[in-house]
Amino acid sequence: MDTTARAAGFDPAIASLPPSFRWGVATSAYQIEGAVAEDGRGPSIWDTYCRVPGMVHEGDNGDVACDHYHRMPEDVELIRSLGVDTYRFSVAWPRVQPGGVGPANPKGLAFYDRLVDELLAKGVDPWVTLYHWDLPQELEDAGGWPVRDTAYRFADYSMLVFDALQDRVRTWTTLNEPWCSAMLGYHVGRQAPGRTHFPDAIKAVHHLLLGHGLATQRMREAATKPTEFGITLNMGHAAPATDSELDREAARRADGLGRRIYLHPVVTGEYPADVVADLAARGAELPVREGDLELISQPIEVLGINHYTSSRYSGTAEDGSTVDADGLPVDRELRYGRPVTAMDWEIVPEQFTELLLQNAREYPDLPPMVITENGAAFDDGVSPDGSVADADRVAYLDSHIAAVARAREGGADVRGYFAWSLMDNFEWSYGYEKRFGIVHVDYETQVRTPKASARWYADLSRTGVLPASDPSAH
Repeated sequence: MDTTARAAGFDPAIASLPPSFRWGVATSAYQIEGAVAEDGRGPSIWDTYCRVPGMVHEGDNGDVACDHYHRMPEDVELIRSLGVDTYRFSVAWPRVQPGGVGPANPKGLAFYDRLVDELLAKGVDPWVTLYHWDLPQELEDAGGWPVRDTAYRFADYSMLVFDALQDRVRTWTTLNEPWCSAMLGYHVGRQAPGRTHFPDAIKAVHHLLLGHGLATQRMREAATKPTEFGITLNMGHAAPATDSELDREAARRADGLGRRIYLHPVVTGEYPADVVADLAARGAELPVREGDLELISQPIEVLGINHYTSSRYSGTAEDGSTVDADGLPVDRELRYGRPVTAMDWEIVPEQFTELLLQNAREYPDLPPMVITENGAAFDDGVSPDGSVADADRVAYLDSHIAAVARAREGGADVRGYFAWSLMDNFEWSYGYEKRFGIVHVDYETQVRTPKASARWYADLSRTGVLPASDPSAH
């Protein structure tokens, strides 16, 4: 192992992870593939959003991204070299079904067919995510996720992919981070499609979860061999700033809209009553129909958890008020006072442990968890010798993998960890400004350079054990 990476060490807690623990890396289609107008791919909401002036840093877009569509075999060899056993990737809906309806685009499906074969030939398990935010633009023009029909269109698309790949892919997750799709896309407006209507965002929440249920039901019925199904939710730990009633209520509301509104119906078949009441106070309603919650809560074999940071919450504004201009209770997000990443996200790994334990405590029937995304953006630079020394990222990964290990020791059933991201890529509204990769990408030349964090992570994923305690020993 590289002595610089070894000097960063491993947190001793990592030694408790079992040999069966899954190690992986993750990407998403729009962030790396490029080739947005090739081989029949249709436009997605992100292709459209990137053309809206001022919405994406420096007007960047995913037209080329990391050119993975043309460099896939090279990238799979890169994955193999890391020693991981799993690669989590997403399928681009508009590449498979350009307008969101109708038959599959053969050339689009063929790309993922080749990708799966290439992974298996290199000894890497493919882990498919069916939706990572790239809704076909035609479906958005018809109303997008706030419209119920989109859930049925998603199930149809999912079956096109499942029928083509189920013979070789064991693990399928339906959605990536429905909170981002619904709240950032339809309420805050800082991700595609850029709409800002809270009641529509809440409709999107339900229809995303309904799409998950419909697709899972149909895929399970069609499965011809043992297959695992799941969903990936992003979440942080919401803690009250103090033990006051106001602060505890603020944390409850934040947790309700950030975590429980998604997790609770998937696990229990009900939306949390307190969240439903909070929504009503804001003039929004979940458009639940008979049978929906049974679909949403059907059994799944894996729960993906994406985690980056956590916050504290106060029910009192800086000026001392406890209600906002609309007469609603104040939910003020506060920091812990810790160092931050290049995204200005605080590094609080102990709250990651608490989040995983909280999930386990509150939901005894929770399926096994896998950390499907965790990582950090830092301002990486290539040294004159061509290397990329990213000690901050090594420290971040070390502390957060250790946080997972501590959660396991406390009773949380976590069975794997996937680093975000395999390589630097298009970081949504941040364009190419933020780098999350453990592999550096020169966007001009498309040269991939493993960073020190890649060597560190490869050492851990290959051995699953602690290296020698003496940094100079080997």
